[in-house]
Amino acid sequence: MNENAQVSRIGKGKRTEIRRENERVILRSAEKVFAEAGFGGATMQLIADMAGLPKANLHYYFATKEDLYRRVVQNIFEIWLHAADSFDTAADPAEGIGAYIDAKLEISRHHPFGSKVWASEVMHGAPVIQDYLEITLRNWTEGRIAAIQRWVDEGKMAPVNPRHLLYMIWATTQHYADFGHQIETLNAGKPLSDRQWREVKDSVKTIILRGIGAV
Repeated sequence: MNENAQVSRIGKGKRTEIRRENERVILRSAEKVFAEAGFGGATMQLIADMAGLPKANLHYYFATKEDLYRRVVQNIFEIWLHAADSFDTAADPAEGIGAYIDAKLEISRHHPFGSKVWASEVMHGAPVIQDYLEITLRNWTEGRIAAIQRWVDEGKMAPVNPRHLLYMIWATTQHYADFGHQIETLNAGKPLSDRQWREVKDSVKTIILRGIGAV
């Protein structure tokens, strides 16, 4: 490789790194603004101010507010979907569902604004992301239901309705993000500590796994 080509390659790599970092900052800022102001109240200027970038930069990466909103929703959605990968490799429900609960609580801890955006969107009838619900979420849910039903049929857990078990897990784990302010208020106005998050995981897993006869 000649010197000019090497310099060009380094320059391209640097630009890619800058682009990824700018997108990360924009998306994290957009999560917070959409969570606090809703889709209608959020503006590209508010998001730019939160990100510390010129508004023109946002439009370079995302042409419209709806494009940015859909990307925020897609991000949290894909993170949630991958949280249940353990269902495909686990030998039993204690391992698979336990790992899923752990992952979902970690997401609530580290992506609370994304969770709130999703909750608000769904509570308003999913005007922007209905297609996700009707296709991707429905197909994913049916796959997880089949995995749980297999464990039921194998006698590895109690004969509970898999769909309602999933709904219970979603409601419990996402509560720690969507109602984070309430939890902090009841925790003497402080965020949960590392120790308290470990206690949350242990408690939620114990209650659910014992309840379905998996442990």
